[in-house]
Amino acid sequence: MKEILIITSYFPPEIGAASNRIFHLAEGLNNRNFKVSVITPLPNYPTGKIFKFYRGKFTHSSDEKGIAIHRLWIYATVSKNKIIRLFAMVSYSFSLVWYFLFHKIPKTVIVQSPPLLVAFTCCTFLRSKKRQLILNVSDLWPIAGLELGALKKNFSYRVLERIERSNYKKANLILGQSEEILTHITDLFPKKKTLLYRNYPDFDSPEISTSTKNGSDKIKMVYAGLLGIAQGILRLCQELDYKYVEFHIYGSGAEQASIENYIEAHPELPISYHGEVSREELHKSLLKYDLGIIPLLNRIYGSVPSKIFEYAKLGLPMLYFGGGEGEAIVTEHQLGWVAKVGEYDDINRTLSTIEKASLNGAFKERIRSSAALHFDFKKQLDSLCCNFSKPSHRL
Repeated sequence: MKEILIITSYFPPEIGAASNRIFHLAEGLNNRNFKVSVITPLPNYPTGKIFKFYRGKFTHSSDEKGIAIHRLWIYATVSKNKIIRLFAMVSYSFSLVWYFLFHKIPKTVIVQSPPLLVAFTCCTFLRSKKRQLILNVSDLWPIAGLELGALKKNFSYRVLERIERSNYKKANLILGQSEEILTHITDLFPKKKTLLYRNYPDFDSPEISTSTKNGSDKIKMVYAGLLGIAQGILRLCQELDYKYVEFHIYGSGAEQASIENYIEAHPELPISYHGEVSREELHKSLLKYDLGIIPLLNRIYGSVPSKIFEYAKLGLPMLYFGGGEGEAIVTEHQLGWVAKVGEYDDINRTLSTIEKASLNGAFKERIRSSAALHFDFKKQLDSLCCNFSKPSHRL
């Protein structure tokens, strides 16, 4: 039985797209009779505090549905201080080095990037002619940090660029979640072996209701996910024209308190915050809504929000407000509507053109069928498994 190690900074019971993506990858490989193990920090995201069950432990190992999970110590924090955040990443990197020194590492290793420093640690210490290193790139750092305003083009940025290129150079195979990611990498290393691996989830979709619902003529629009600065949900609450929609919010994050305060200060607006719920409960709840919205404050090169694929799997029509490749995916596969990134007037114009009656069961079934055809999880995993082989020559 072939052994595969996955190294990631996020994994359940943490919530979010990153942990779900890696969990589905591990589960899918395990179901294909690979012996899968996962190295991840003690769970702490998004609170920045080690979850209660794991507090006071330096490491924790468990077997979860046939997958060996090894959780290592990390200095957990959600501080915005760059030095503290750097220390948090370095702490996990030290834990990884400690693990590498005292444990046998499988010949095939999948490393999640970002964080760049963690990926650099893995690629540097695990580089071997006898080992296949697979780098799973979900976002292009440091470019994404620059576009988010978190980084500036200075000496630190140039160091991160060198780390990024070093990671690509050492990897035998690079998985990219977008065509833009793969284009960026092959521009740097034209002969590097790459594979487009979309973040299409693997779960049993609840049945779509085809009944006609009575009630308000307003579109019931929902956002579910991280309430972070990049998503700009508070700004969205402030800018929406509520003649057309009622707005429902699920999730947690840095803007949560501000959103709750805004809703409390504006009881006349049809905005509801439903808190944070389990993924299974969320999937059932999302089917109650007419439209899902996927916003980003700024267009980020290489990034394709995972919600596109999760909503498509559920058959939930979407309004995409983030630009870039995500916009092209929604348009090409007729998954919903797009509005120009950063232009809130365009969101309201778009909403004014959507007829609630068109958001029916037949449309939702078409979305689900299109997603299954173009992003099927099992087909993507089959393509990945075909690439598990002896390490190729590094460029």
